[in-house]
Order: sequence, then structure tokens, then C-alpha cells
Amino acid sequence: MLVPDKLAPCGVPQLDSPPETDVARLQAELSSLRDDRQRAECMASIQRDAVQLALDLLVTHPDLRGFFRMFVKRLVDDSGAHACGVWLLDESTNACDLWMANIGSETLTAESPGWASLDLPRESMARHLAACDECRTAILEYQGDDVRLPEPVRAFNREAGVRILLVAPLNLPPKTLGWIALSSVAETACECQWLAALLDATARQATLALFYSSLVEQSLFEARRQAVLEERNRIARDIHDTLAQGFGAILMQLQAAQRSASNLPPAVARSLETAVDLARTHLVEARRSVAALRPHSDAREDVPAALHRMVDLAKRTNDVPVDLVIDDLPVFDAGVEREIVGIAQEALTNAVRHAHARRIVVRAGAVRGVGFRLSVTDDGRGIARDRVNGGFGMTSMRERAERIGASLTFVTAARAGTEVVLAWQPAAFAIPRAERAADGDT
Repeated sequence: MLVPDKLAPCGVPQLDSPPETDVARLQAELSSLRDDRQRAECMASIQRDAVQLALDLLVTHPDLRGFFRMFVKRLVDDSGAHACGVWLLDESTNACDLWMANIGSETLTAESPGWASLDLPRESMARHLAACDECRTAILEYQGDDVRLPEPVRAFNREAGVRILLVAPLNLPPKTLGWIALSSVAETACECQWLAALLDATARQATLALFYSSLVEQSLFEARRQAVLEERNRIARDIHDTLAQGFGAILMQLQAAQRSASNLPPAVARSLETAVDLARTHLVEARRSVAALRPHSDAREDVPAALHRMVDLAKRTNDVPVDLVIDDLPVFDAGVEREIVGIAQEALTNAVRHAHARRIVVRAGAVRGVGFRLSVTDDGRGIARDRVNGGFGMTSMRERAERIGASLTFVTAARAGTEVVLAWQPAAFAIPRAERAADGDT
């Protein structure tokens, strides 16, 4: 500072030298700023390298599993860590599970041999992560034997010599997609700080990769859904413009014939009336198919009404007695109802046309209050052994049953008839599906 009572010979005021404490303090501040700058440059370099690695791997490994396999391996190799695990969270159930792990530079997934028998504390760590609120927003640092960790995880760390466990969230606000956990034998604070920075950079890029993959899957699903809707609309247009219009024209011609021919023989009049009913029924069926193919359609025929209609038509168009037994039925949605009606129609048509039966019985009812059982039984000649698994009709019935998760069984024996049995129950009560055919000679 200026000291006015001390003048140089030339009359210019002198400056006192700064105290040594001020010099030391200034040097310390400069050193701290230099350290902060170096630390910031180091962090920026880590983030930049992580971004570049992610971009390179997305080009060479566009599939999500391949990307993470290489990404996690590089993380373990570059950090010298003991192991790394990727945990994914199911947001709908809040359930967490280990998806991928790298131990000793070997990447393991659920498809790897011996995955289920690996000595990893998966379940306890999964429960810990799913219940941990603070690890959803920031990197958490655990000591290997940290009391916050479940005992199986602590025991695993003690046996492996793990001294530090870092957990970084795969966070895409407001969602947490999962976590990356990195275990290491590092001891110094500097090593831990560097590992945390490396893990943070890796977690950010892994989160973007997961988000990008979900967007791609959603886009592909939407494209497939749109393609299916367009194909359904095309089929609906074809049915409307060909079958429905054709049945409508046939119906008009038959009704005109009825009106103009009043003195027909009784047998001919009955045949003409049956032809009118057939044309009208199939016109209704064609329109129902169009309505079913069109999305957001409310036009539907329930199972009892459909069974009564098809059995009544079968009685009027052939001489084989057809009995219908309907008990209380469960509630179906439109998709399940449509497939059940289709299977019943095909089974009854086959019995009427091909069985040479003396009697046909159609039964429909609930099973244990929630399920459904449909059977179409005849006492005809049975299905030939080489035709049990063949024919478009049987294939169509199997495909319909498969679509609703039902089982379809054909029980047939030569000269003893055939029984077609459909068993369905809601998904919540579903059992594994099975198809079988029983053949005999008696």
C-alpha cells in the first residue's frame, strides 16, 4: 500500500512488499483454481470419450444387447474394476432384475450357460435398488461392507475383496430405467473420484441408448400395427365389394323369384325358402366379418345367439338332428367371442357335411365359473388317420384357438364318431395350451 511519509530520493512514494501470508494465500488460491480447471478438463475429457465410444458402438453394434455387451466390457477394462452389472427396472411392476454383468472381462447374460447358477446376490440387490429412493437421482457410493447393503451383497463383496461399490441411475426424468453398478478394489479417494466420473459418463450414454432403443421398438411396433390395420381394411373392402354384394344380389333374385312364382310345388317352395335364408344368413356373416375387421367396431354377435343361428340353419339344410345345449357362459371380449364362433361354425359344418352322422350335439358352458368349454360331437364315421392334422378347416380352427390362448382337441375313432373340444379361460387363470388328437379303431 502507499506510505506517504516515506519518500524516495526522487520524491516518489515507495510501495511496501506484500506480507508473506498474503503471498501464500494467493498461491494457494491459484493452485486451487489450477486444480479445479484440471479436474474440469478431466471430467470433460471423460464425458467426451464416453460419447465417442457410444457413437462408435451404436454404429458397429446397433442392437441393444450387443451395444451394452461391448459398452460394459470397455467400462470394466478401462477402469480396472472388479465387475459391472446392468439392472433394469420394470416401471409397471417396480420390479428390478439383473440384465447383464461383466465379471473378469467376461460378459454374461440370461442366455449365458450357467447364468441361473452364478453365485451372484441378484435378488437381494434387485430388491435393494427397487426400494432405494436416493439412488434414483444420483450416484451412490458404498463401502464393500456397507451396512446399507443387504447381507448377501456384503458377503459377496467380502469374498471378492471389493472395497467400493458405485451405483449410478439410468435416469431419464421423470423415469428411472435402471442402474449400472461398478465394484472395485480401489482404495484411494482419488481413484474413487475418477471411477465415479467414469461411471457417470457411462450411465448417461447408456440411458440414451436405452431410450433410443425404446423409440425404435415403438416405431417398429407402430409400423407393424399400421400395416396390419391397412391389410384388415383391404380385406374388409374386398369382402364388402365381392361376397357381401354378391350375397345381396343373390338374395334379391331369390326373393324376386318367390314373388313371381306363387304356384310352385311345396318341395320346390321349401328349397327356395331355404336358399333365401342361406343367402340372407351369409350376407349377415359377410357384413359381420367386415365389421370385425374394421377397428373400433361395435357390431358383434354373442356366442349364444351365434350358436342358435348356426344350429337352426343346420337343421333346415340337412336331415341330421342337431341338439344344442347352452349353460351359463362367462363374459367374453369381442376378439375371443369372434374366434369361438368361428371354431363352432367350422366344427358344425364339418360334422354336417362329412361325418355321415345320425345325430350331432353342440354343448357350450362355463367351467369352474370363469372358463369356457365348447364341444361338437357326432356319432359318424370319424376322421381318417391321415386327415386329423390336415385340411384348411382344421388348421383354421387351430389358429383361432391359438390366437385366444385356448386348447383345441380332436377325439376321433373309426365308426365311432368325432368330438371337437375347445377349452378357454381368461389369461389370469390360463394353463399351458395343448393340442392332441386321439385315434382308435373301435
